[in-house]
Amino acid sequence: MQILDGKALAQKIEKNVADKVVKLKNETGRTPGLAVILVGQDPASAAYVNMKKKACDRVGFYSVTHEMPEDISQEAIEKTITMMNDNPNIDGILVQLPLPPQIDTTKILELVDPSKDVDGFHPYNVGRLVTNLDGFVPCTPLGVMELLAEYDIDVKGKNCCVVGASNIVGKPMANLLLNADATVEICHIFTDDLKKHTLQADIILVGVGVINLIKEDMVKDGAIIIDIGINRAENGKLVGDVDFENVSKKCSYITPVPGGVGPMTIAMLLSNTLKAAELHAAENA
Repeated sequence: MQILDGKALAQKIEKNVADKVVKLKNETGRTPGLAVILVGQDPASAAYVNMKKKACDRVGFYSVTHEMPEDISQEAIEKTITMMNDNPNIDGILVQLPLPPQIDTTKILELVDPSKDVDGFHPYNVGRLVTNLDGFVPCTPLGVMELLAEYDIDVKGKNCCVVGASNIVGKPMANLLLNADATVEICHIFTDDLKKHTLQADIILVGVGVINLIKEDMVKDGAIIIDIGINRAENGKLVGDVDFENVSKKCSYITPVPGGVGPMTIAMLLSNTLKAAELHAAENA
């Protein structure tokens, strides 16, 4: 069994991004800029935004966080996004989800300029992903594909079982795998007999937020396990959706939690923001 080390790969990607930022600044005078909207006081969201800010600082990005109260109006957020769409110094706009119930999340995400949609959530970019055209891809599934490539794991022709069908992880993950010529099955909360599906899989990719959902008897020998879940156990430890201790004895590769997919998500955000900055620089050349 080999650990898929997302932390090490993320550091490598960060170094590469930092080098390219220096090159971009020298050649065009442009510094990549990322703007984040954070609504409310959710500790997990705040911690995540703080990690993104530190990563931006490390690679030399300009970054700004718009912190907004929980009871903010739809109009106020829309006004802020429009302002950032029009700001030539901002290359990427990131709306930290979830938003409070009074906000129409779909309208907010659709308002972001697709060329600044570094989270890959705008329907324009979703459509380009589905049709295998270049665009911005959601950071977590993109990070998974980078991690697989780093360890020379070719998904072509492999049976892949994606557990979880969210717009942020499950669906884009399935599309990326399909674009890479894998055979893809998507399971979700209404799937009858999950074990029947996971036992057939060469690669299991799970991200639903249920501790120990994938157990040893649900995995065939030699399978590859990508644990995208992140949960806090009763003892305070961070754990994934896979029973790591027991499943790791059967599989060929597995991602740890923490240190697997998590660091890759932020690395891909940096990569996407750099890509947006390079595209904007080329347009203005």
